[in-house]
Amino acid sequence: MYTDALISCLWFDGQAKAAATFYSSIFKSSKITAENPMVVTFELNGTKFMGLNGGPMFKINPSISFFVTCTTIEEVDEVWTQLIEGGKALMPIDTYPWSKRYGWLQDQYGVTWQVSIGNEGQTEQIIRPSFLFTNKQFGKAEEAIKFYTSVFEGGTIDLLLPYGQEDANAGKVLYSEFTLGKSPMIAMDGPGDHQYTFNEGVSFVINCDTQSEIDYYWNSLTRGGEESMCGWLKDQFGVSWQVVPSMIGKLVSDPEKGQRVMQEVFKMRKLDIDVLLNA
Repeated sequence: MYTDALISCLWFDGQAKAAATFYSSIFKSSKITAENPMVVTFELNGTKFMGLNGGPMFKINPSISFFVTCTTIEEVDEVWTQLIEGGKALMPIDTYPWSKRYGWLQDQYGVTWQVSIGNEGQTEQIIRPSFLFTNKQFGKAEEAIKFYTSVFEGGTIDLLLPYGQEDANAGKVLYSEFTLGKSPMIAMDGPGDHQYTFNEGVSFVINCDTQSEIDYYWNSLTRGGEESMCGWLKDQFGVSWQVVPSMIGKLVSDPEKGQRVMQEVFKMRKLDIDVLLNA
C-alpha cells in the first residue's frame, strides 16, 4: 500500500523559489523544506509541492489546478485576493449554483487555483490537485479515477457525481473526489472547447523505497502511456508522473557524488536504484 503523499511538481522557468516563497506567504502552516538551484520543495498547509526550474519547454495550464476549500467566506476572499495579485480571473469570485463563494484564477506564475467555501462542518483549509479531462480526454474522468485507485493499493473513490440523464453530458463526471496514498484529489470532465490538456507543466512525484516499488509504478502507469527520460512517464490519459527513489535527495546532496548520480539519471528512462547508489 502506498502510504506516502504524492508531491505535486510545478514546472517553472527559473521562478521556483519566488513562487514557493509567494505561496508560503499565503497559505497556513507553510514552509520551504529544501532548495537548490534546480528544485525547491515546499508544503502548503500539509500538501507537498515541488518547484522545478526546468526551463521554457513546458507551460502550466488549467488542466490540473489546485482546489482550495476554506472554512469561511472571509478566508476564501483573503486567499483569492492574495493569489490573484499579478494574475487574472478565469471565473470571477462570486456565488454559483454549486457554491456560496467560488472563483478560479491563474496566478502570476501560471498556476491555476480554484478557491471555494467548503462544506458545513469543515474545520480546516484543504488543498487538492484537480484534474479537468478536456478535448481527447473528455469523458475519461471516471475511467481514470478507477485506474488510479487500482494502481495505488488502498486508493479510494470518495465521491462520484455524474451529469444528470437530461444533460447533454449525461454519464460524464460533473465532480468527483478520490484518494491516492495520503493525497486527496478531485477530477471532472470538462465539456466544450478547451485550448489545453494535460502536459508536463504539472506532474506527480511518487517516492519509492525499493526497486520493486519503482518497477511496479513504472510498469502500471506506462501501460497504454509512454516512457520518458529521467524517471518521467505519461500515463494513458496524458498525465505526467515521476517515479523516483525516496533517497534521491540524499544522493544528490553531496556535490561530488550528486553530479555523478545526475549523470546516470540523465541516461535512464526508468530509474535504477543500484546504479545510482554505486555512481
